[in-house]
Amino acid sequence: MFREMKTFNLGWLLFVAILLISALTFSQASRSKQHKVKTGVFRSPQVVLGPGSVANKLFSNIDFPKGHIALKSFDAEIIDESGNPIPLYDTYLHHWLVLKFYVRKGLENQDISKLNNSDYISGRNSGICQDGALDQFFGLGSETRRTKTHIPDPYGIEIGNPTKIPSGFVETWGLNVHAIDTRGVEDRMGCTECRCNLYNVTKEENGTPLSPNYDGGLLCCYDGTKCRLKDGFIGIERTLYLQYTVKWVDMNSLVVPVNVYIFDVSDIWNRSRNSTGINSEHNCQVEYQVESCRATGSANNKCIDVESVGLDMPFGGYLVYGVAHQHAGGTGSALYGKDGRSLCSSIPIYGTGEEAGNENGYIVGMSTCYPKPGTKKISKGETLVLESNYSSIKQHTGVMGLFYILVAETLA
Repeated sequence: MFREMKTFNLGWLLFVAILLISALTFSQASRSKQHKVKTGVFRSPQVVLGPGSVANKLFSNIDFPKGHIALKSFDAEIIDESGNPIPLYDTYLHHWLVLKFYVRKGLENQDISKLNNSDYISGRNSGICQDGALDQFFGLGSETRRTKTHIPDPYGIEIGNPTKIPSGFVETWGLNVHAIDTRGVEDRMGCTECRCNLYNVTKEENGTPLSPNYDGGLLCCYDGTKCRLKDGFIGIERTLYLQYTVKWVDMNSLVVPVNVYIFDVSDIWNRSRNSTGINSEHNCQVEYQVESCRATGSANNKCIDVESVGLDMPFGGYLVYGVAHQHAGGTGSALYGKDGRSLCSSIPIYGTGEEAGNENGYIVGMSTCYPKPGTKKISKGETLVLESNYSSIKQHTGVMGLFYILVAETLA
């Protein structure tokens, strides 16, 4: 009798173990299936550039994944018609931006710049800059090829949620590509910094005269402008594309949504009149100028220009990812929380060769942060400090000190 009971107990335990293993295997297979990553490779409409010329295009309703999904990464690079990568010293990728719009049904194939304001709504990120400034969900520049953009499991950027699309509208995506052809130019780095004298520009694109103190930046290298070429240089026009690779998963209960925030070190902001210490009005400048330490008399301070800004956070959550955006001359950027605790530091990677992705003297990548889940918490109302550092051995115009973070409101 005892022997029979012992055999029965062992058999029962073995049966239960098999059931548990089967359930676990099924659960893992189910999770894996639900998190199956899909990949799409797309090309922008063509960008035609001749030596010294500038293209700053906004393409509407671009090819983009459809449905209720979670974005996992977005990578891009400039290529020619044969699919060959173009080095930065030939065509400098100042920036590319991916923007979301809600467009009235029936008008989604129209150029968004020609639509009435009532026919589209910006589906901007969750950031604190004013409307129209840094609205993008993804965006990089010369550092594109060597900057990680993947979002770790189980997190993702939720898009295509039908409950969040305004009635009578459809969700579409736009792509802004700003590229400068520097073949044969007189001053290659000066062209990439959009120095106004090299473009012979004295007025903004809309005809407004430039400020006398504005030496260079976005206002001088708008679409259709041309940087000064070397005497006698002749070159052909060529057709280029921004090729972008998107990865995503179907949205389900296992995906934890993250919010996108972009901060600007040149943000000029004030708390609102009836402020609780959280509400504020922002005026992100997007770019700024670094003066030469010799010109400012600060050459003894290692010639590093340090800009910083404190920002009150209207949200809370856990940091999932972080990266900075800087231009040539940048030496790194950092985001700090209360009491100076480090949230993320992002350092530029400079190229040392000639091949695309390693161009000598250019920023070809930025280091990224992937904190251990739950270790970097941001409290609602907390004041964060953003710091951006540039070499000031010489003047730099049109530089940027942006910081891009993904924040989950809850842990997985």
